[in-house]
Amino acid sequence: MKITPNIFAIQTLVGNQYLILSGQTATLIDTGLPGNNRRILAEISSQGIHTSQLKHILITHADGDHFGSLRALQSSTSAETSTSLVEATAIRAGQSSRPLIAKNFIQRGLFRLTGKLFRAEAARVDIILESGVILPVLNGLQVLDTAGHTPGHVSFYLPEEKILFAGDSIWSKGGKPTPSSGANTWNVELARLAFERQMALSPKIIAAGHYILFL
Repeated sequence: MKITPNIFAIQTLVGNQYLILSGQTATLIDTGLPGNNRRILAEISSQGIHTSQLKHILITHADGDHFGSLRALQSSTSAETSTSLVEATAIRAGQSSRPLIAKNFIQRGLFRLTGKLFRAEAARVDIILESGVILPVLNGLQVLDTAGHTPGHVSFYLPEEKILFAGDSIWSKGGKPTPSSGANTWNVELARLAFERQMALSPKIIAAGHYILFL
């Protein structure tokens, strides 16, 4: 799905990844579940780009549906991987960055199932990101600290285009943005504050992990 002439959403049943074309290079935000690397590489090729032009992979957080194909992409490209320190530590261990604590037997069963489906291999992280850093992508891609859904969650913002890549820090309820909540949210209060800070940027497009919202 084309969002702008330079930004494409790679949509699957489980979530979204985003491809940004900037000059002669491509940047990928999140990788999806294990096995999704083939879909991503096919999308890159369909845009007339050689896979060698994929230079950066940005990971919002260390859940398997967001970094599951990272190791495979690293094996087939020379792209550098970046995320926050907390999420990098988890990715290097092939783990989520926070435990999921079930409140009842239904949640226990669900977490057990998703734990198997979303299991990801340990992968390399090359660059540790800090909030406020401006990455050389398009006219400057800002790194935002959006801890809450996970302890080191990061989002990315293009201020000129007013496009926010929110990972799982923003969800949708009735077509309207809402903060991360529920049993898979590490800290609900921090998630709410992260949501408010992001919405204060007045984004026109929220390209989230599981939704795309045009405001």
